[in-house]
Amino acid sequence: MDAIQITQSVAILCDGNNIERSIHEESKSNHTMVNFDELVPRLLNGRGLNRLIYFREGKAISTKFAERLHENYYGAVIPCHKSADIPLSIKATQLSSKVDTIIIMSGDSDFVELVRHLKAEGVRVEIAAVKRTTAKILIEEASYFHEITKDDWFEYKAPQKGGKKSRRKNN
Repeated sequence: MDAIQITQSVAILCDGNNIERSIHEESKSNHTMVNFDELVPRLLNGRGLNRLIYFREGKAISTKFAERLHENYYGAVIPCHKSADIPLSIKATQLSSKVDTIIIMSGDSDFVELVRHLKAEGVRVEIAAVKRTTAKILIEEASYFHEITKDDWFEYKAPQKGGKKSRRKNN
């Protein structure tokens, strides 16, 4: 008899502002970004990705970042009017009947009630965040906690503006 392959369907919902703030605090730099190419495969650990959604407050969302998420993970970047809490919670509730596991990338204690609700609906809820900036109660309520460490981010180097032209002006 052949072994039965069981696959889990996973949705990753990222509170972009919370994760960015956490890694900036840890790295002591505002030019640090999550390395999704390293982090997503580790979070999935062989499970199937249903969708990846990055919620971010504000208008300054890199189109290159959005394109890369879409190309690599069919991911989407959702701009939020204020905090990502409500849009992320609504999407998680909508997805709860379509996936086995929801991974919330945030350390915000505002998501405790959402975690409790999703678990009551039979969904496995995992949290991925920087441990030092994650609410202890959120870690306790989650089915599993993935610690985001310096191996999961990189330093973004902005291209130099002006280069040689600006030096000529000073001569």
